[in-house]
Amino acid sequence: MVSFEMSDEQKMVQETVASFAADHMEPVMRESDEQNAVPEEVIAKGWELGLLGGCIPEEYEGFGEEISALTGLIAMEELAWGDLSIAMHLMAPSVLAISVLDQGTEEQKKKLLPAFCEEEYKAASCAIVEPYYNFCASALRTTAVRDGEEYVINGAKCLVPLAETAENMLVFAATSSGMGFSGVDAFIVPAGAKGMKIGEREKNMGIKALATYPVTFKECRVPLPARLGGNAGCDFLRVLSRSRLALSALAVGMSRKALGHSIDYATQRIAFGEPIGSRQAIAFMIAEMAIEVDAARLLAWEAAWRCDKDMEFEKEASLAKNYAADTAMMVCDRGVQIMGGHGYVRDNPVELWFRNARGFATFEGFVMV
Repeated sequence: MVSFEMSDEQKMVQETVASFAADHMEPVMRESDEQNAVPEEVIAKGWELGLLGGCIPEEYEGFGEEISALTGLIAMEELAWGDLSIAMHLMAPSVLAISVLDQGTEEQKKKLLPAFCEEEYKAASCAIVEPYYNFCASALRTTAVRDGEEYVINGAKCLVPLAETAENMLVFAATSSGMGFSGVDAFIVPAGAKGMKIGEREKNMGIKALATYPVTFKECRVPLPARLGGNAGCDFLRVLSRSRLALSALAVGMSRKALGHSIDYATQRIAFGEPIGSRQAIAFMIAEMAIEVDAARLLAWEAAWRCDKDMEFEKEASLAKNYAADTAMMVCDRGVQIMGGHGYVRDNPVELWFRNARGFATFEGFVMV
């Protein structure tokens, strides 16, 4: 049965991350957006929390805690409450690390996982999204063809976080055309690989502090051991679904922040002798926002609970991500409306959240739990 009571460990994670988000992320949220950069000291401080190292067993130099998708969701929500761009930057290495931990070979685990347990932040990236208007994760145009003892990768990716500084990139490519999710594999491509070209930093509508890049592959060769899971390959839908869980939590966290800001404004803003929140048009709007935020969280928690119980969770993860994306857009849009003309100016954070929220319909593979 699903339980809505967090364990002592989960409560501790929530309190610790919430404190970090309030003390270190929220104060630099606007500055990071304006300067298109995340302060290095914030990432260094966030890395000290050990959110990723805590998922990695001691045999790979981690802290030995058992990985839990639900605990990861709780942390992701609090990080996004602080700032979405900083949260995505901080947790970008999670896709490669958790994918290797979950589905990698023993050799891949020993080679790659210790780096994410060190004191200094190690950038890593994931390349899923492709620059086509009809992009579909189950029909990737990037291909990987075996040639002797190597795979040859050709194609183009976009919205690849931290591509320029990443030591390794997890690149998803079709190995069996027409086979859908089952025909996609992942390849660990190191920085500087011949045939991989990183373009100029993308100029996005939202998540401006997070550096994302277009990446092209032209006859990029990687050895057979670079294939995630070795000869057995990987379960791409499982990778995608765990990422969608994380994205749903990020959307909930940012929505919760916008909701709280809207409630405060509606309570404090006096018009015609009374708070604007006392008027039904505003009160009903806020009530629906609160309902949708809680509903989105519960969908995500159910999917994560199923994942932790080794039950099928792919459908639930997809529903949670789509619902949370719609919720974020609705909540942030209404936040702008509640504040009237003031909600449209850059001094007010709701315009920043609105721009960030628009991206959730496009995000795939940025983070993972």
